[in-house]
Amino acid sequence: MDVLVRGEAELFARTAHLFSSAREIFCAANDLHTWATAHQVPHSRQQDMAGRTVRKLYRPASLLQPGGVAHLRERERLGARIRITLDEINETIVLDRKVAILAGDAASGERGYTVVTSPEVIGSVTSLFNAAWRAGTELAIYETEFAEVRALAPRILDELAAGSKDETAARALGLSVRTYRRRVAELMDALGATSRFQAGVRARQLGLV
Repeated sequence: MDVLVRGEAELFARTAHLFSSAREIFCAANDLHTWATAHQVPHSRQQDMAGRTVRKLYRPASLLQPGGVAHLRERERLGARIRITLDEINETIVLDRKVAILAGDAASGERGYTVVTSPEVIGSVTSLFNAAWRAGTELAIYETEFAEVRALAPRILDELAAGSKDETAARALGLSVRTYRRRVAELMDALGATSRFQAGVRARQLGLV
């Protein structure tokens, strides 16, 4: 039976016991905000990781968030496997392939979540997760490849917010126009934005500007 809840407080009040007992946990998220409360539940502690399989798949925006890289490195240190993907993903947590938590859209400031126990749905969600996981990049590798974009992101966002022409912005950052445009495109991909305006909106949502 599917159960719809509003807000993470209600979600994890209902499911904390499932996290405590789960031996296999899959998680997919666009950034660190979606499952913020989940990072605080007991299964995150090192002493509770023994015998668990934890895989977490994130989009690159998680590396741009304040403290994001440190947070993901800590999760790896505690035993989780983490990969980064540029593909669109369904924000989901799967517990022991018996329960799936699907993140919905925010309404009235609170996000809705659906708790699913249907084997058919869980099977489909798990298959999608596994396909995205196989195509993803290990955190350490992606972090190295993404390092320059992450370092330039604050200044690029400032130039976009100021409405600077590409030539002006490139000169301010000490880049060629071609390189600047490539970095802007990479940053937009990381933010899941299809336009520069949308990139600015997304950056504000993540607290980057």
